[in-house]
Amino acid sequence: MVKNMSIVKLDDTALRDILTNTKVIAVVGHSDKPERTSYQIAQFLRRVGYTVIPVNPAVKEIDGEPSYTSLAEVPLPVDLVNIFRRSEYLREIVEQAIAIDVKTIWAQLGINHESAAQQALAAGMNVVMDACIKIEYQRLKCR
Repeated sequence: MVKNMSIVKLDDTALRDILTNTKVIAVVGHSDKPERTSYQIAQFLRRVGYTVIPVNPAVKEIDGEPSYTSLAEVPLPVDLVNIFRRSEYLREIVEQAIAIDVKTIWAQLGINHESAAQQALAAGMNVVMDACIKIEYQRLKCR
């Protein structure tokens, strides 16, 4: 791993490994509005074969699938948490992810928090912050 702007950034081999081996992604902040980036990226992730679980306490369901109020409520093991919440919420989300034994935290473009990243790393997680999962998936030609 190399440092980039004080947030840990994984190299392309590690990113490809994460994206290839991940099966279940919880999208925290998944909107039910098709014009929102979180909705569009979640749809892309579904199209390329991931199981996507919406986590948004303000929404009961998205496209007929239940939306959960927190990571603790998700009924199956989660490999990766893709975050579309503001940086100040990252610590709480990381704590929830640690509690359910998530392998990877992925905060979207513009979202980062140094101490939350260090907390996730200390728990043995992969950490990607300030990066778009769709852009990286396409750039690395995964799957």
